[in-house]
Amino acid sequence: MDINLDNYLEQTATELPAALEWVEQQTHLKTNHARMLAGPVLGRMLITFSKMIKPQKVLEIGTFTGYSAICLAQGLAKGGTLDALEKDHRWLDLIAEGFSRAGLSNVISLHIGDATETLEQFSNNSFDLVYIDANKREYCKYYELVLPLVKPGGFIIADNVLWSGKILLDPLPKDAQTQEIARFNKMVKEDRRTENFILPLRDGLNIIQKL
Repeated sequence: MDINLDNYLEQTATELPAALEWVEQQTHLKTNHARMLAGPVLGRMLITFSKMIKPQKVLEIGTFTGYSAICLAQGLAKGGTLDALEKDHRWLDLIAEGFSRAGLSNVISLHIGDATETLEQFSNNSFDLVYIDANKREYCKYYELVLPLVKPGGFIIADNVLWSGKILLDPLPKDAQTQEIARFNKMVKEDRRTENFILPLRDGLNIIQKL
């Protein structure tokens, strides 16, 4: 996204919870992957989307330092919960502190481990919203694993589906991430169990509704 537009969208949107500014600062200070952070523009969109659908149960695949989980939890229905999956244990303390500062420790459960393995324990769960932002080489696998867990009418949001514009190149780059995202977008488009639209916000969000 154009940096000027990005700044304008941030400046003209409702202010974010203070805990998110802390998470953003700590992510820049303590990790070398701050670009993976959802950030204020995407964060505000996730808050708005969550508040629109008021989910009872949310699943996040790839929470990184917890920014997007805090955003998604803002719209939880009364008594609602969010399960956040993260492979990298190095951010455990940062994530926990962020959830605490946001007052969400009692509604967000963090699960450390490989998502494809961790998802097995949710086989009897039913989610209103699933957010996918993990290993780009496994997007198709995540999709097939979580779709049965989504309630009819529920949503899956997959981030980074434009992959810095690489997905638009012809010929398509042969790196594993670009190839997988292309397969994922095609799979979703052709899946008659769902309807979808790619929102070109930041790096692209595939917004998918289960029929």
